[in-house]
Amino acid sequence: MLPLPVTICITAVFVLMLTALSLMVSVRRFQLNVLSGDGDDTTLRRRMRAHGNFIENAPLCVLLVLSIEAILATSTVIWVVAIILMASRILHVLGTLTRRKQIIAPAMIMQHITLAICGVWLLMQTFGNLSAGSL
Repeated sequence: MLPLPVTICITAVFVLMLTALSLMVSVRRFQLNVLSGDGDDTTLRRRMRAHGNFIENAPLCVLLVLSIEAILATSTVIWVVAIILMASRILHVLGTLTRRKQIIAPAMIMQHITLAICGVWLLMQTFGNLSAGSL
């Protein structure tokens, strides 16, 4: 069995997503012959924003899953957290690329609530106020 299987899974999914997002930006830049900036192109701007937002948020999501997994080993809780975070990132990318606020807002709410709850829980674990299995 792999050590930290949930962390490895979310990392693999996010690596593939980042690769796809980066390729989307690169292909559009090639199509427009734009080396830097957005070339005043709405499609390129959306792709760049989706890529940028992913880079801003995905690493923290992976670190959070790693931290929880280090405390809990493997459990359903870790998979639930990882799935929520992966779903929120996927939905946010789709919403950003299609300019649909109805998708972006719920995605960010899912992510923010999950990060906040898990962050507080990790602090409580750090200070020994809860047993490791009581999340």
